[in-house]
Parts: sequence; C-alpha cells; structure tokens
Amino acid sequence: MNPDNHDAYIAAAPEQFRPLLERLRATLSRALPGADEVIKYDLPGFGIGGTIVAGYAAFAKQCGLYVDAEAIAAHADEIAALKLKATKTGVTFSLTKPITDELVEKLANSSRSAKGL
Repeated sequence: MNPDNHDAYIAAAPEQFRPLLERLRATLSRALPGADEVIKYDLPGFGIGGTIVAGYAAFAKQCGLYVDAEAIAAHADEIAALKLKATKTGVTFSLTKPITDELVEKLANSSRSAKGL
C-alpha cells in the first residue's frame, strides 16, 4: 500500500477496520485543530508545523495509534485499564478491544504538548 492521502489509506485497509479508522481520524482531527493531514512513511498522521503529533495504522488483526512517548507514559494507567497493548510510542486496539475517543483525545493533546506545539 502506498497511499497519497488519508482517504486512500482507509480505503485500502482491511474492511473490518475502516469504520474504526474513520472514527479515529475524526477524533484526531477534532483533538488537533489546525493540524494538517499528512502521509509519512506510508502512514496517515496529523502534523503541526512539519512535526508529526499523531499517526495511525491498520494491520491484519489490529490498528494502532502512534504518539509521543511522553503521552503514552502519562496515560499508561488508562491504557492498561482498557486492556490495550502499549509500546513506547503506540497503542494497539481492535474491534473487540477498542480505544475510546476520550483516550484518543488525551493522547493527542499530550503528544502535542510533549512536542511543544
């Protein structure tokens, strides 16, 4: 997949994840007003002044939200409470273990703050 915009990325993603990705995109857009939709490394993201604040991806069995490591650390308890898997810079979720809009907003805002934007 080599998308040139968010619509193309979502259209090429596994069908079962498209509604999750659309919702994630809309939530990130609301949480990051003024951010530009970008494609970096073949993945959709939201950037401010050339700095990527948040990105997302779809895989065969799950989706991921990628933000600054400080954002993940700041919300580790909430991520764990939802039984989601977290890495240093990402949270994975699926249809059976979705991420909440509230947590997406918190992670996006924390990521923006961590980047000084």
